[in-house]
Amino acid sequence: MRIEPLEPPFEEPVGTVLERMMPPGIPPIALFRTFAHNPAMTAGVNAWGSYYLTKQSSLTMRTREIVIDRVTARCVCEYEWGVHIAFFAEKVGLTDDQVRSLTFGSPADSCWDDPADRLAIELVDELHDTSTIGDDLWSRLTAEFESPQLLDMMLLAGWYHAISYVARATEVPLEAFATRFADVR
Repeated sequence: MRIEPLEPPFEEPVGTVLERMMPPGIPPIALFRTFAHNPAMTAGVNAWGSYYLTKQSSLTMRTREIVIDRVTARCVCEYEWGVHIAFFAEKVGLTDDQVRSLTFGSPADSCWDDPADRLAIELVDELHDTSTIGDDLWSRLTAEFESPQLLDMMLLAGWYHAISYVARATEVPLEAFATRFADVR
């Protein structure tokens, strides 16, 4: 660990911010406790994350998780990927084959039968590889998604790219409950 996550008891305003970042009764994860070294930034992260992890976003929960899982897998961020797989994969109906594909496969894998799922994966891959979206993919995306959804997917991909940078660079320790890459290989 390069920046050790804070441990309770938390001084204020850190305790209040961390409490808001987690569902009631669940202790704050190591990544959030690492962020808490900078309370103002942590409050900003909470505000941004609250948008994407609630119904305010224009994306379905499934599309959101496909984007997050693919970004974090492509960034080789086992920490954030594992937390999201553990908390959300089953809730959004991702099969074991789909989780494996998001982690190690491609949008062409046979487990993807919904064009929207495939397109979300393609969007992440193209942004990750080129930092833009080519005309062909853009045309296919606009046939499936509205402008607010496209904006949300692009910003969500960038946001989780940034989260992956921080989690990897600070060497946040893996959560005991989180899924591991080896679990789905």
